[in-house]
Amino acid sequence: MSESTVSGLGRREILKLAAVAGATFAGAGVLASASANAAEDGLSLKGKRVAISATGTDHYFDLQVYNAQIEEVKRLGGEPIAVDAGRNDGKLIAQLQTLVAQKPDAIVQILGTLSVIDPWLKKARDAGIPVLTVDVGSTNSLNNTTSDNWGIGKDLALQLVSDIGGEGNIVVFNGFYGVTPCAIRYDQLVNVIKYFPKVKIIQPELRDVIPNTVQDAFTQITAILNKYPEKGSIKAVWSAWDIPQLGATQAIAAAGRNEIRTYGVDGSPEVLQLVADPKSPAGADAAQQPAEIGRVAIRNVAKLLAGQTLPRETYVPALLANKENVGEITKKLGIG
Repeated sequence: MSESTVSGLGRREILKLAAVAGATFAGAGVLASASANAAEDGLSLKGKRVAISATGTDHYFDLQVYNAQIEEVKRLGGEPIAVDAGRNDGKLIAQLQTLVAQKPDAIVQILGTLSVIDPWLKKARDAGIPVLTVDVGSTNSLNNTTSDNWGIGKDLALQLVSDIGGEGNIVVFNGFYGVTPCAIRYDQLVNVIKYFPKVKIIQPELRDVIPNTVQDAFTQITAILNKYPEKGSIKAVWSAWDIPQLGATQAIAAAGRNEIRTYGVDGSPEVLQLVADPKSPAGADAAQQPAEIGRVAIRNVAKLLAGQTLPRETYVPALLANKENVGEITKKLGIG
């Protein structure tokens, strides 16, 4: 492995950047919890009906946000109207249409392809219903609660580049560029590796799918490994979330190609367990705090209905888990 790279940064310098990024994420998490606890004093949703519209709840992140929001609305004395579209865009549109007709005191939309949901978020706002979002960068949302996806994308890319010594072929899943967080993370990967010209994205990029994400990723990565049979011909696999990473990791292990590392985002317990396994190809996972994101979004509803002004975006810190710190990160998340 080369100690110096064509970018002018040596591997040790890249490692330092990645380590600093991880430390920044972890420290911010502690600060965020203290801030949120202080900010909730006096908040109430008594007598308020809050609609919670989920694109789907089959993924760890989505389900954690959804359940936390329902519980937080109840805890603050409100009535949740919670609906789940099951990853069906037609059902999601009908779901939003029904919610607009019911005229709740606020609607919180969890994820969704912007081109699909935005016309209906606008209809809600036009009907006088405040719209807030989770992980959706819509101009029709009064506040979007999310992780700092620019930071996630940059730090995950730095970790990847560090681990592969600043050079080599990488495989990228890029199937959901229409989902804002996925687009930001992908763009940040590209922004980082443009300074490391010996890092190449194998073309064509892969398209991750829903449902059957794990099985599909396993099949696609197995095919790529057969196309690039020499060890070292692929250094890493990147995806904007960690369910494709799970299938990719399984395929790499099954093929005995454990020299390849995998990278993803979300912090699903099963992926963090793989990162913790020193023999596993799972290299790093940027762990979000979905339950906290859900609770903060509902607190923002309460603040808005109490007459407070909200920022355009509320960021809940993520925690970058790698082979060295995954034990500490899972403990912080309460799942280790």
